[in-house]
Amino acid sequence: MKPCDFRYHAPRSLDEALELLDGKEDARLLAGGQSLVAMLNLRVAMPDEVIDLNGIAELDGLTIGTEAIVFGAMTRQRRLERDPGLAAAAPIFAAALAHVGHLQTRNRGTIGGSLCQLDPAAELPALCMLYDAELTVRGPGGERRMPMSEFPAFYMTPALDADEILTSIRLPLRPGRAGHGFVEFARRHGDFAIVAAGALIWLDAGGHVADAAIVVGGVGAAPLRLGAVEAALRGQRPEGATLAAAADLAGEIDAMEDSAYSADYRRHLARVLVRRALIQAAERAA
Repeated sequence: MKPCDFRYHAPRSLDEALELLDGKEDARLLAGGQSLVAMLNLRVAMPDEVIDLNGIAELDGLTIGTEAIVFGAMTRQRRLERDPGLAAAAPIFAAALAHVGHLQTRNRGTIGGSLCQLDPAAELPALCMLYDAELTVRGPGGERRMPMSEFPAFYMTPALDADEILTSIRLPLRPGRAGHGFVEFARRHGDFAIVAAGALIWLDAGGHVADAAIVVGGVGAAPLRLGAVEAALRGQRPEGATLAAAADLAGEIDAMEDSAYSADYRRHLARVLVRRALIQAAERAA
């Protein structure tokens, strides 16, 4: 199939894009297009207007500071995968992006596009949840900020008003170097994960877990932070039995089911993958 008829716009500035978006009842924003173009071709999406953000230079960029990493919403996934500064500050991005689609899709796909598409199994929303990212959006009334935990409204729907655009993503950096781990299970490489798990572990001077952050994707409508697993690890030595016992808590989460995979199967995968991610993170932290 081919898309339905729509009016195409190519603004050169964020203000121009917001002006085009204002008052439109059925407009879609085009970022990397790796999801939207397929949806247009299948007529899953049938907008009256398509507003292409690719010509807006101010939405692109990557800034790495001592306290935070800031991504422009139109920063390409391939840049995040290969940037040496990001690899040093947050190496889990390169590990996770190796699972995202294929080279061609990462060349075009953007971090903001992935966040706004908000597929439950997508890797970049999970990483933003892992880092407690702060998102900046802009609309006719100006800018506002929201934590990533409040960004998912419901299934594949971000908490954006119809006339707002996601402009940047800020990831706060904690003191000390974290060990990281990221694993996922998919039917074949490049497919969306059935379940994915990411972990960060910080150790204190005595080799105990000072702090931890764990996220799973694919188990619900949005990435899920596993606070109970994080709490179980704090103050403990990251040894095999301790990591396995903490990962068992991941098997107690509420999980969605569909015609292909049951909730029990997703819980089983969450437990196994969280354990593997924790082992990776603990080894790298040490």
